Amino acid sequence: MQLQSILTPERTFCRVTGASKKRVIESITRFIHTDQPALDPDDLFEHLVAREKLGSTGLGNGIAIPHCRIKNCSSIVGCLLTLDQAVDFDAIDGQPVDIVFTLLVPEEAHDDHLQALAQLAQRFSEPTFCAALRAAENKEDLYHAAIT
Repeated sequence: MQLQSILTPERTFCRVTGASKKRVIESITRFIHTDQPALDPDDLFEHLVAREKLGSTGLGNGIAIPHCRIKNCSSIVGCLLTLDQAVDFDAIDGQPVDIVFTLLVPEEAHDDHLQALAQLAQRFSEPTFCAALRAAENKEDLYHAAIT
């Protein structure tokens, strides 16, 4: 899976203010709804929060990948944001998060969901990739860093 197949410039945001995990998730739902109006922001928020209650999606090293399966989602959707200040995401290593990649998949796409998560986790485990994302100063640079 190439990131450009699920991520668009319209769903890429650089140096977003996010005071808490909840505020970051609220921002994500607004950003996605603006680009994908068929996805209800309240429903999306509930699904992402419910997934976080099962266990944090904070992978460590400042990375979180909130994800869920959701109805009215016709294909895999990604949303990338960097934060202006890292926030507590209850990550496995206890470190705050400053890079968030949200993954939405169609409700029935169980295998695609797991494969996409595995590929994202692999990509975000690469220090040079994460450094390039953190160095981006605007959304265009961030998108370009993500897809190269």
